[in-house]
Amino acid sequence: MKQQIDLAHLPQHVAVIMDGNGRWAKQQGLADRIFGHRSAIKAVREVTEGCAELGVKYLTLYAFSTENWGRPQFEVDALMQLLVKTIREEVKTLTDNNVSLSAIGDLTGLPKSCQRELSEAIEMTQQNTGLNLILALSYSGKWDIVQAARQIAQQVKDGLLDVDQISEAVFGQHLATQNRPEVDLMLRTGGDHRISNFMLWQLAYAELHVFDDLFWPDFRREHLHEAIVGFQGRERRYGMTSEQVSNLKK
Repeated sequence: MKQQIDLAHLPQHVAVIMDGNGRWAKQQGLADRIFGHRSAIKAVREVTEGCAELGVKYLTLYAFSTENWGRPQFEVDALMQLLVKTIREEVKTLTDNNVSLSAIGDLTGLPKSCQRELSEAIEMTQQNTGLNLILALSYSGKWDIVQAARQIAQQVKDGLLDVDQISEAVFGQHLATQNRPEVDLMLRTGGDHRISNFMLWQLAYAELHVFDDLFWPDFRREHLHEAIVGFQGRERRYGMTSEQVSNLKK
């Protein structure tokens, strides 16, 4: 489907809920869910390189939610070790594809080794000018909104901001995503039709594409192409009528 993509009308910001690693492992006859997480690394490469190749500007991957801390300790420990190893090994690939890395979430809760590897990778890729790859780590949409509200409340308390100055734009500047655009297209593998506390504010007008019969480890570049072709075939009305949208395009 790559040939069907209109490169002049790409989604500016793509977000992905990478679901189904554990179910994929079970499907393969593997008792340990961590095998699914390890096998998912290729899918991360595929979606990252695919977005970079097309010219998508922002890609956010829901890598670890605040709720994931409630999983069995051995799985959390294995995920953190895998994260450290993957970040360390993928820096060269990111640079080869002109990809800059950043992260959003309550990063102070991550193990020190993760924080260190993440910080080094962000610094090593910050001069890259292509795709902006954002890892959502120890992140949730509700956490993001609450921390933004706290920042704004503190500014009002300190006399730095008047209540009447609070707007959607001001609120957006205090979210973890800050200067990044809101999401245009959200992909989810694994078949669940929900957003699972992911970027609740930023997904307000995102188009959703759910892969019902695909677990994340099996995601490949052609699936990204399929989703973008579907995105480009939709009419984004933002509350307006089709006629109003047509008139704006004239």
